[in-house]
Amino acid sequence: MELRPLQYFLMIAREGTISGAATVLHISQPSLSRQMQELEHELGCKLFERGSRRIELTEAGMRLRRRAEEIVDLVGRTEAEFLISADTLAGEVRIGGGETQAMGLVADAVAELQETYPLLRFSLYSGNAEDVSERLDTGRLDFGVFIGHTDLSRYEVIELPAQDTWGVFMRADDPLAQKRAIRAEDLIDRPLIFSRQASREMRSWFKHDFAELDIVATYNLLFNAALLARRGVGYVVSLEGIVDTSLDSGLAFRPLEPAIHAEVTIAWKRYQEFSPAASVFLDKIRELWG
Repeated sequence: MELRPLQYFLMIAREGTISGAATVLHISQPSLSRQMQELEHELGCKLFERGSRRIELTEAGMRLRRRAEEIVDLVGRTEAEFLISADTLAGEVRIGGGETQAMGLVADAVAELQETYPLLRFSLYSGNAEDVSERLDTGRLDFGVFIGHTDLSRYEVIELPAQDTWGVFMRADDPLAQKRAIRAEDLIDRPLIFSRQASREMRSWFKHDFAELDIVATYNLLFNAALLARRGVGYVVSLEGIVDTSLDSGLAFRPLEPAIHAEVTIAWKRYQEFSPAASVFLDKIRELWG
């Protein structure tokens, strides 16, 4: 399988039409259609459902899209790494992780490295543990920052000198905001807002069947969940320090009681061949915390 048909396939998936993709790619529509037919023949499956206005990906097409994005991305990164001259350290380091104050430590390492290597570039990806693990495994991330109980047995890890505290965000004028800490019984029968990670961490703390809880919304990014909390939609179970709770914010945070703390680690694939840029970053985090 050649790279160019995959690049053309991704452009069609993005544009939604053969004609639109052909215009962007500066090739003729018949030529592009023919190459996609050849790709379908090579793979032995139908990739597109052709409608009157737009084309949609089949199930096989959606699977290919995920793989093609990974392949094209890795090829581009590899080409960029080998174009770097021997006496110049440049390139991109890709780091993923959940929302945590510990990312400030990563930012410190990035700042130190950029002082020495101004051509280094850094790409940060926000996602939950499953998202970050999948991107690590497929080579789309070099490093992942993980919070709390996550199976990292297949990775090399360094524990960061940071600890997150679980608690609840709510409106500042909510009656629960008058309490010093929040207990499980305070939240029973109240509308709750959870992330997938919060659901994992809180099951034993609540000591109740999750099916009995009134979970009115779920979230991936805490900023969006905080908007719901400000409007009184529910109580957001999350980590401390990520959302503004100053006097003007309209929000308050109270820790859980008994307290739950989450360790934070940075991880990478075992036996991975790093780019020069990623190798320098690994040396730096080992220097700081290894």
